[in-house]
Amino acid sequence: MSTLKGIAYLRNKLEYKRSRGLLRYKYYEQKNSAYDPGDVIPNKLKEAYKSTLGWCSKAVDSLSDRLIFDGFENDNFDFWTIYQQNNADILFESAIKGALINSCDFIYISAGADGFPRLQVLDGTNATGVIDPITNLLTEGYAVLERDDHDAPILEAYFTPDYTEFYSSVDEIATRINNPARYPLLVPIIYKPDSKRPFGHSRISRSCMDLINKARNTVTRGEVSAEFYSFPQKYVTGLSQDAEPLEKWQATISSLLQFSKDEDGDRPTLGQFTQQSMAPFIEQFRMYASAFAGETGLTLDDLGFASGNPSSSEAIKAAHENLRLTARSAQRSFGIGFINAGYLAASVRDGVAYARKEIYLTKPKWAPIFEADSASLSGIGDAFMKLQQSFPEYVTEDKLRELTGL
Repeated sequence: MSTLKGIAYLRNKLEYKRSRGLLRYKYYEQKNSAYDPGDVIPNKLKEAYKSTLGWCSKAVDSLSDRLIFDGFENDNFDFWTIYQQNNADILFESAIKGALINSCDFIYISAGADGFPRLQVLDGTNATGVIDPITNLLTEGYAVLERDDHDAPILEAYFTPDYTEFYSSVDEIATRINNPARYPLLVPIIYKPDSKRPFGHSRISRSCMDLINKARNTVTRGEVSAEFYSFPQKYVTGLSQDAEPLEKWQATISSLLQFSKDEDGDRPTLGQFTQQSMAPFIEQFRMYASAFAGETGLTLDDLGFASGNPSSSEAIKAAHENLRLTARSAQRSFGIGFINAGYLAASVRDGVAYARKEIYLTKPKWAPIFEADSASLSGIGDAFMKLQQSFPEYVTEDKLRELTGL
């Protein structure tokens, strides 16, 4: 085991990365604010017509809603029971969604009053660590378990392979608890890790945030221009200098205005400026929507641009091929995280420091990314009949569930 870097190093590391994670949560929650660099529209109007878009939350939810964890194959250490007794449905969904937003979430493992392991999801803005690239487990970790109203840490935890140490800023004391497992009891759940960024990449990429900002500015400019579109500007020339000035609002909304000839028999000329069109804003907004869809594997239908008749199940799958591949990749990385958390939780439950190589047979199982419709079920049924005739032992209940979710 390498030399530990210490809690001070991990505190600084979390503080350095925390702002980027909080920014992405703002984009997900549609609370982000971006400066419009245009000088044509006054700041007062920009504030009055401030717009929001939910594309980032759509990009995250469209993927997380399709990632349904369905247990373990060859569950020799009974991981599934541990998860089931820790609100598995909420725990898996929370960990997956947080990892998609922030690139990495963490599962914190502790022993309950009865000695049974407790699992808690911590978002990536409150936890960090030093990762072992071989096992994707931490060599040491740090987490803020509780914060006050001013976002300052109240309860901190430092995780090592030998112990977990808790620091309370209220009582100003430290408590150490021995660790029965071989690794720190803080497990990363990572989305899209690679050798350069072992803690992964966020689903809300820099490109997504840039496109959202540009699309929001386009909507704001369109909203301001809609005022002129609704009430086009008019003009009058040739009025006598002695004529009473027109009241602006009355001149805008009146359907009939009366003008008399002057003493020389001249009359004013009425006119209207060319009415502004909303089409350029709509086209520009659609352009940003297309770019965002390409970035995230969605379609324009997903972003609110209806394409016509409802699609069949097969057409939806074909249109979302990039999303399907992204989901498959996410299943592989998330599955390893859930196995690692179950492995350490089993060590806590049994009080035995199991070797990680003992769980190599255990594999994660997932529900199908796309639910099968009646046409798909018919095709799968024909294929299974032919397979059973040729390979009777291959067709099992688990294989059927893997393909159909039934």
